[in-house]
Order: sequence, then C-alpha cells, then structure tokens
Amino acid sequence: MEAIVAALGGTAWTVVFFVIALSVIVFVHEYGHYIVGRWSGIHSEVFSIGFGPVLFSRTDRRGTKWQVAAIPFGGYVKFLGDVDASSVRSADVSGLSAEERRHTMAGAPLWARAATVAAGPVFNFILTFVLLAGLALAVGVPREEPTVGALRAFPYEGPSLVEGDVILAVDGQPTPDWATFNQVVDTVQDRTVLTYRVRRGGEELDVAGPNPRAPVVGEVQIRSAAMDAGLREGDVILKADGKDVRFFAELPEIVAAGKGAPVALTVWRDGQTFDLSLTPRIRTVDDGSGGFTERYLLGLYSGMFFEPAVRSVGPWEAVTGAAQSMWLMTTTTFSGLWHMIQGAISSCNLSGAIGMAETAGDAARNGAESFVGMLAILSLGVGILNLFPIPVLDGGHLVFHAYEAVTRHKPSERALRVLMTVGLTLVLSIMLFGLSRDLLCH
Repeated sequence: MEAIVAALGGTAWTVVFFVIALSVIVFVHEYGHYIVGRWSGIHSEVFSIGFGPVLFSRTDRRGTKWQVAAIPFGGYVKFLGDVDASSVRSADVSGLSAEERRHTMAGAPLWARAATVAAGPVFNFILTFVLLAGLALAVGVPREEPTVGALRAFPYEGPSLVEGDVILAVDGQPTPDWATFNQVVDTVQDRTVLTYRVRRGGEELDVAGPNPRAPVVGEVQIRSAAMDAGLREGDVILKADGKDVRFFAELPEIVAAGKGAPVALTVWRDGQTFDLSLTPRIRTVDDGSGGFTERYLLGLYSGMFFEPAVRSVGPWEAVTGAAQSMWLMTTTTFSGLWHMIQGAISSCNLSGAIGMAETAGDAARNGAESFVGMLAILSLGVGILNLFPIPVLDGGHLVFHAYEAVTRHKPSERALRVLMTVGLTLVLSIMLFGLSRDLLCH
C-alpha cells in the first residue's frame, strides 16, 4: 500500500510541475503573439491557456477574453477575423469597414502578420535568455582563486580544509586558478589524501585533506537510474560491484565493464552506510571530438568534498554568459537532431510528453535552480521547434508569408487546406513517435 501511495505521490508531483512548466512556456509564447499583434494593430479576441471547457475567463477593456481552460497542454491566441486559433483561414470580413479589416489578421499588412507570427518563438528565446541571466545573477560563479565554500559531509577524520580557505597549492604545486587546480589534481589521482597550502585568516598554513577526485556525487542527472534509486548530491560511493571505489573516475569504468548489468553500490550518507542496486541506462554522450557515442550510465556527476565558493556577477557578465549558453544549447540541439537523422545516435534521445513531464518532475526534485534551468532549456526547444517550416507551426506560417511577399498573393484556400492537413499529420506523427520513445526506451 505504501508503494502505491508513493507512486501516486510521485506521479502527482510530476504532473503538477509539468503543468507549471508548460503553462509558463505557453503563456510567454502566446503573449508574444498577442502583444506584438496588439502593437501592430491586430486585435485579439481570445487569449487562452489550455483547451476545452473554460474554467475561468475575464474580458479586458480592449475586448480581449483572457481564459484558462481545462486541458492545460497548450494554448492559443484567436485574432479578430480568424475562423479558428490557427490564424490561417479567415472568416468572411466583407461586411467590415476598411479600418475594421485592418484590425484583423487577414487584413493587416504583411509585415504586421509576419512580426506577430514570429513573436511567439522570439519570446521563448527571450524567456530562456532572461532565465539564464537571472540564474547567473542569483547563483553567481566560482571565484577565480580556488576557494572553499560549504563543506559536504565526508568520511574523513582529522583537521582539514574549512570554509573560506583559499587553496594556494596542492602537494607543493601552485594553484592560482581553477584550471590549474584541476590540472594539478589530475596528476595526483593515485593518492586519497593530499597536502593543501591554504591562506586562512591572513596566514598561510599546510593542511591535509581528501583528494578532490574522491567518489562524491556532485549532481544527480534527471531521468536517470540514480535519481530513481534515490541517490543525492553529496553521497559518497564506497563500493561498486564489491570493488572499493577510491576515486570517482573508477565508477564509470566499473559500470562500462558490466555492459548494462545491474551495479551494486555501497553508499555513505551523513555517517550512515546503505546498499543499492542500479541498472545502468544507455545514453548518448559527446565523444569529445564533435561526434557522439553511446555508454551505459548511472546518471551521476562527480563532485568534491567541498563546494567552490562563489562570487556575484554583474549584469554584463550575466548577459554575455547567458548568450554564450544559449548559443551552445542551440548548436548542441541541432547537432543532436542531425546525428539522429543520420542514424548516428539512437532515436531514444527524443522525448515525448511523458519524458518531458518526468524531466520537469525530476528537475523540481533537484531544487529551484535545476527547475529554472530545465525551464530555460525547454523554452528554447519550444522556440526552435515552432520555427520549423511545417504548416500549423509558426515556421510554416512564416513560409506562407514569404510566399506572399515573393508572389504578391496568398496561397489558395485549397492549397492551405492541404498543407495544413499535411502539417497537422506530421506534427501528430512526431508527437506519437516521441511518446513511443517514452514508452519503449529505458
């Protein structure tokens, strides 16, 4: 009975945070259409979050009906003169005056219609940018000098590093910055205890401490075997398949040797030791040379026995960092899609609604920072997807507008019907394929 309750609770958690994430992204996307349409002189009749029966509605002073509907998986803006929310087919507006027709989507200038359509994805990109910049401002970045932040619980006895220590050298090798610190630590991976030269309270002293490459969990990957098993940040892996684990780098080697077989772990957490059995999942990862490779992974990222101390960032640093992160995320997305089309990586890397829901729930379990980061990634993905030149998506609408700009006339009603049917079929097929990946891939 307890297992059933726990499962239901986990499902409810997943659904709630998926709905929250999707509602935020849909609202921003549709608000982009709405506000640019309003600025362009196109009147919005309905702004809806969700589909189906209306749960709540309010009409503002401009005559736009704002509503929340019962099915929360999407939303739309219906402009004046549209037959439906797609804004492709128009109702008969012959009875309207020229001024009234100007406020419809069909009667607006081409530039206004194109700007209104493009605004949805653009606002998704803006949301991603704002979230990433906001995270940088809120969380900060590691200080340039290797400095000890909060200490994690670790099975080590004796005097060691304390919060605020600035690490000047490791085993006699200077560490002026984090890059050098990592290089130095990589040269002493065969020793579990190291000597640190630190600056503490205005004086320099030598202290012993664990190797930073100890088997400490720095982060648990969402939708992974480790998260499902309940592993947490700060856990220390003592054994894997009966073998002592002295350094985190030994763990992937043990997992790979098992070729997908369950891995028995002995874990230390806050002074308590317990055993777990995890079945690795095959995942596609960057091979470091511009390609991808598949590996069996538990879903654990390495950490240190202390967290790096951070410093605040200024607005310019946050903005440039967000732009760089967005560029990396975009290029990685297109690279992954291209490799998937080529068959170089498995289609199991594609997620449908279930996968996205699990991602939202797991990210929320990891904390606010993880959830906001996931929201930024998902918003970017929605923006990119909507720019694909597929009828029913914003990219398809922009193609229609480009055709009109070149030929000086709109596509025929018959062509629009055919293209919209093809586009809808293609989108539904992609959604079903993604759902099949959620159900069939593990």
